[in-house]
Amino acid sequence: MTQSKMARLLAWCKHSLKTRPALSNTVVYASFYTAAELSQQAFNKYYTPEKPEMNYAAAARIVTVGSCVYAPTLTYWYRLLDRKFTGTGLKAVATKVCSDQFLMTPILLAAFYTVLAVLERKEDVFEELRSKYWKTFVANQMFWIPGQTINFFFIPPHLRVVYVSVVSFLWINVLVFIKRQKVDEQIEKVGEQIEMVGEQIEQFVEEL
Repeated sequence: MTQSKMARLLAWCKHSLKTRPALSNTVVYASFYTAAELSQQAFNKYYTPEKPEMNYAAAARIVTVGSCVYAPTLTYWYRLLDRKFTGTGLKAVATKVCSDQFLMTPILLAAFYTVLAVLERKEDVFEELRSKYWKTFVANQMFWIPGQTINFFFIPPHLRVVYVSVVSFLWINVLVFIKRQKVDEQIEKVGEQIEMVGEQIEQFVEEL
């Protein structure tokens, strides 16, 4: 692709994000959720003793949650936060981060486990939610408080969901890792994964 075509494509993408934010963010979110889920499956297939086969039905379920729940919700949520708390001052950013992490995040994490359980046709759709919610919530705060601080300080409003989509590629690998643990199994490797993705997000931000 020539440089001029690439420039036109980027201009079109930016225009779409401004004029059709819900649809554009859904496409972006679905793309990165697909990549994250498949990368997690590929890692398990080639680098774990069990070597499970690729599960495309599981990938479809993850993408459904990302595109139908997370993307539209976050599009209007960030719009609301930016309208209520304008600017990038410390107080405004701190309020946005706290609102995001302690108001919206609990709802989205509950939706993640519950909707997936419904799609998986589990008998007890709240089993994983009860057993894994607090582990996931703690991991989420460690990852997303710095991630969302960067988002609200430096990222333009119309690119917020795109930024979250890109960073979610790393986070979803952690989330799917927790999701795949047995209900009664202690998750000892989560801290290592969070530390690893933390280093990756720092590299991503440095390249912005």
